[in-house]
Amino acid sequence: MLMKGKIVLVTGASRGIGAATAVLLARHGAAVGVNYFRSEGPAAAVVDGIRKGGGTAAAFKADVRDAGQVEAMSGEVSRTLGPVDTLVLNASINFPIVPFLEYKWDDFEAKLTGELKAAFFCCKAFVPAMVKAGKGCVVGISSGLSRHPGHGFCAHSTAKSGLDAFMKSLALELGPKGIRVNVVAPGLTVTDATAFQSQKEKDAVAGMTPLKRIALPEDVAGAVLVVASDEARFVSGAYIPVSGGIQMP
Repeated sequence: MLMKGKIVLVTGASRGIGAATAVLLARHGAAVGVNYFRSEGPAAAVVDGIRKGGGTAAAFKADVRDAGQVEAMSGEVSRTLGPVDTLVLNASINFPIVPFLEYKWDDFEAKLTGELKAAFFCCKAFVPAMVKAGKGCVVGISSGLSRHPGHGFCAHSTAKSGLDAFMKSLALELGPKGIRVNVVAPGLTVTDATAFQSQKEKDAVAGMTPLKRIALPEDVAGAVLVVASDEARFVSGAYIPVSGGIQMP
């Protein structure tokens, strides 16, 4: 029960890494807010599964790129579950996968600003309560592509690199206030977002990985659990790859 007594919000938690993280943290005793934007049914299913397992959870709708919606959600979460002490920034912004020479600025800008708005607005809404309490934890879900770019992923790599830098800045500024800030960076993971990739491509990555497979959402959730728990109370400003060893910083 590494998260007993904790109140957590996971953004983009209706599926994939976010859903797995919400389920695991709840299993370890946290009361979990499951944020979603469009996927009401899947978010409700995550909450229902947590409750059936004896956990505490509630779903909260908000487009985390919208400051007003995030602020309204923060009040709703506080009233329903209590003040959030652990914030997991998992919501990701869709983007086209095309070479740079074919990229349109509007698509690039939407990914870059959307990703950073989601992190900025959520931290603005939820961190003040952590400061007041003198403790808290923020975990940003980045990507191995922030440090090792891939063809067609220039917008994603740039946006996640920006998230990495933002998290490091917050780790520096918020550390004296008792708040830890870290980054968990998944490698290739089996989710809806990677469903477009062929099995041949996935097998190729697995073959280059020391652990000889690609990640499952639960693998990433496990890393979040460790870094969010009080057992990691002196870990802040870290970049933690969850890549089976293919990325060694």
